Amino acid sequence: MRLLIATDAWAPQVNGVVRSLEHMAAAGRDLGFDPVFLTHQDFRSVPLPGYPEIRLAYATRRKVAESWAGLAPTYVHIATEGSVGYATRRYCLAQGRPFTTSYHTRFPEYLAARAPVPEAWSYAWLRRFHGASSGTMVSTPSLERDLAGRGFTNLMRWTRGVDTELFRPQDSDALAGLPRPLFLFVGRLAVEKNVAAFLSLDLPGTKVVVGDGPDRARLQALAPEARFLGTQTGAALARIYAAADAFVFPSLTDTFGIVLLEALACGLPVAAYPVTGPLDVIAGTGAGVLDRDLRAAALGALAIPRERCRAEALRYTWAESARQFYANIAAAHARGPVPRGPVPRGPVPRHAVRAPERREIELG
Repeated sequence: MRLLIATDAWAPQVNGVVRSLEHMAAAGRDLGFDPVFLTHQDFRSVPLPGYPEIRLAYATRRKVAESWAGLAPTYVHIATEGSVGYATRRYCLAQGRPFTTSYHTRFPEYLAARAPVPEAWSYAWLRRFHGASSGTMVSTPSLERDLAGRGFTNLMRWTRGVDTELFRPQDSDALAGLPRPLFLFVGRLAVEKNVAAFLSLDLPGTKVVVGDGPDRARLQALAPEARFLGTQTGAALARIYAAADAFVFPSLTDTFGIVLLEALACGLPVAAYPVTGPLDVIAGTGAGVLDRDLRAAALGALAIPRERCRAEALRYTWAESARQFYANIAAAHARGPVPRGPVPRGPVPRHAVRAPERREIELG
């Protein structure tokens, strides 16, 4: 059974979307699927101004049809809402073909951080985009509740995993010579990641930043005493996690945060705000501290036993993530295409939304 995955996020980008899709492709054949990709590499594209690793594809429905003819997919999954995803969606609708989507990124918040675009406008567009799918995959319970409250339908759960053989506790001198404690951030250096909140904290020891992006120069000027190590991957990244004392995750907009699992797998306790992602991965586990005071969370995380963090990470596997992903695709496609009709224009009434579960937040 051939699965076509249409995505605007692909190499050379280094992010959670690309990592997740790579793992799904690797696991697909063992589950009876033959995954193939439709990406910006299949179209003419240009680099995004100020962010050259992201390519903007000139994707059209006609070009999608040409690619489709050679691939003959049984199933279709649209991973992103960019030009490749949108053109694939249009083709599926024109052909009456069911498809699934996934909600990886809070674009309304990201866009509002860069331009005066009301979040309500962006959510209305996203609600229409995903409303045509037979199932929209979300990574966490809190994200599911949030989107349901905004009128999104056909939501399906798809968790994430971590390679616990690569990311593991180990003796590491990757950060040798730096004053301790070592507070680490790993991720894209862009305004939506809120890295400045981490760098502005009054903390002892050393702040270490791994990653790159359009905000790097500004952040280095903001915190010249911090160590910026650029993009790191694989074993080199695992050694950095293992050498640090606490992982600080300042984002307020991530839908999950695979780096949380990588840090935990290396025995590194997490400090974060009590928001979607950290609430689902960290709250109530004892593997980190969630607090609206990020400094208090970072200092509190230093006291957490590393073995507790490792034990929590072992609950997440890419095998289980893949099982959920492919089961969702089979179930959604079995339901057939969504009937064409009006898409809800706004949030559903609050009384129609399931109340959030009570989650105990460790406040340090």
